[in-house]
Amino acid sequence: MSVITQAKRVVIKVGTSTLTYENGTLNLRRMEDLCRVLSDLQNSGMQIVLVSSGAVGVGMGKLGLAERPVELEKRQAIAAVGQCELMFMYDKLFSEYNRLVAQVLLTADDVCSERSRQNVENTFQELLRMNIIPIVNENDTVGVSELEGHNFGDNDTLSAVVATLVDADLLVILTDIDGLYDDNPRQNPNAKRIPYVHRITQEIRDLAGAAGTLRGTGGMATKVSAAELANEAGISCCVMSGVHPKQLYRLFDGAQIGTMFGAEQNER
Repeated sequence: MSVITQAKRVVIKVGTSTLTYENGTLNLRRMEDLCRVLSDLQNSGMQIVLVSSGAVGVGMGKLGLAERPVELEKRQAIAAVGQCELMFMYDKLFSEYNRLVAQVLLTADDVCSERSRQNVENTFQELLRMNIIPIVNENDTVGVSELEGHNFGDNDTLSAVVATLVDADLLVILTDIDGLYDDNPRQNPNAKRIPYVHRITQEIRDLAGAAGTLRGTGGMATKVSAAELANEAGISCCVMSGVHPKQLYRLFDGAQIGTMFGAEQNER
């Protein structure tokens, strides 16, 4: 567990289902807890990068929409509304703990070419040097990859890309389930959590399934995919529940929480 307890630069990803209630409105208590914990971790000397989903989900809640529209342009407009609300709340909550935040919106094009990728890396490095918490999201208003369900556009995968960009020590993915199980825990009460994955094999990928939620685009499959991408860059990844953000304290104190994907060579 030394990878976790000694981690200094950490990328933390939080999903839509963790940030919002079933009706799409923000879960303010959980969001406030998350901001408090991350502020405290930064106070302890950590460098934090937050990858946050939620723009479309929050936009739907603010506009009173029960279902995601089919039309791409409508989803992009909803994302624009939701991203504004999301960053307003992050800025408000983090400022209560004297923390500065910065919005970083990315598309696949931003990291595809060497020049633009270097510019993104430079921006991250300067923000971290200035002790500012970057809050990263897919730029859904102009990008279509997440909205159309393409792999890179999912924010789980984006979090692994960001972890690589900032040369993170660890990637933590907060979700609505406390790790990878040997069967579907929502259907099988006897399913057991897998505490450590030494190697991501096809069997592990099959266990992840492909289920997402009405408000988000991901599922455990995208988290395993993100863990694999991070592992290939030498970055370990922990997938854990985000229901109680204070559990992050236990994680960094060395407790076994969630599922840890070690940065070892994976099978193809």
